[in-house]
Amino acid sequence: AGILNFCANNYLGLSSHPEVIRAAVEALEKFGAGLSSVRFICGTQSIHKDLEEKIARFHQREDAILYASCFDANAGIFEALLTPEDAVLSDELNHASIIDGIRLCKANKYRYKHMDMQDLEAKLQDTQKHRLRLVATDGAFSMDGDIAPLREICQLAQKYDALVFIDECHATGFLGPNGRGTDELLGVMDKVTIINSTLGKALGGAAGGYTTGPKPLIDLLRQRSRPYLFSNSLPPAVVGCASKALDLLMESNAIAQSMAAKTQRFRSKMTAAGFTISGKDHPICPVMLGDARLAAVMAEDMLNRGIYVIGFSYPVVPKGKARIRVQISAVHSDEDIDRCVEAFTEVGRKHGALP
Repeated sequence: AGILNFCANNYLGLSSHPEVIRAAVEALEKFGAGLSSVRFICGTQSIHKDLEEKIARFHQREDAILYASCFDANAGIFEALLTPEDAVLSDELNHASIIDGIRLCKANKYRYKHMDMQDLEAKLQDTQKHRLRLVATDGAFSMDGDIAPLREICQLAQKYDALVFIDECHATGFLGPNGRGTDELLGVMDKVTIINSTLGKALGGAAGGYTTGPKPLIDLLRQRSRPYLFSNSLPPAVVGCASKALDLLMESNAIAQSMAAKTQRFRSKMTAAGFTISGKDHPICPVMLGDARLAAVMAEDMLNRGIYVIGFSYPVVPKGKARIRVQISAVHSDEDIDRCVEAFTEVGRKHGALP
């Protein structure tokens, strides 16, 4: 009892929002538990088309397509879009689902050093012989809490005639003035071609993913994307709660804007206590510890003090980079954040992570 969760992807607290829950119940009662079908048979109902239209409007794109997860969206796009005549350039720390999706396609594969624009430019120069070039990056990197330099990426893409793809799972709903993500935050919404993201984190926290971008691309995915063609459509309750979450975000930017101050409070207080926090201005706040055992025992002691966090070590993160990943939510009060910092300070001193 009384345990505070600081390790969920529930960035906006919408998974327990009464209106979101009510919308899920209404969809469940009207459309049933599930549709027992893929989309192109009898799995498409009005709620699916409405949600896709809403996603495209939220991101200011032409169209959108729903998937069972963003993992499926990432698995479905590269194979459908790219041919052996094309090239894909991927940040070395991209999410596993992007890496797996790229493995499935027959394009020429290039990996550039993490957020290293000189290396990206060199590889863009190397790929000029290919028909099409696609730069693929996470918008916000989930293990480190850092944000891709999209302005520079888009400038290079324009210079070398490439397309830009971003995975926005850890950005949609709370980064940018209206929560539209890293492209809004960095002012390049008109320069990013393709966005993949999730409904299972800030947008209700249940399940589901999507691709949004140019209509011809979405039309292509509906014909060729295997995870879309061969997976059951999203359950009505999931569609209902995600749709209501988007309504709340488009009605007001207050929820999205509430994150910045809470994130800054935690980061500044932890830094002042003597901890090293990776990333910058993102609610993913990795407390860098280095030692895997230290991360594990500190996380266990934090739970004993009513703070639920998890230690991350190899192979989830590189060797020697063990950490406790803290995630701030809009529903955390200032008192909750202060209690978390106090617990970290006590536990850190106990185990020698602080002087």
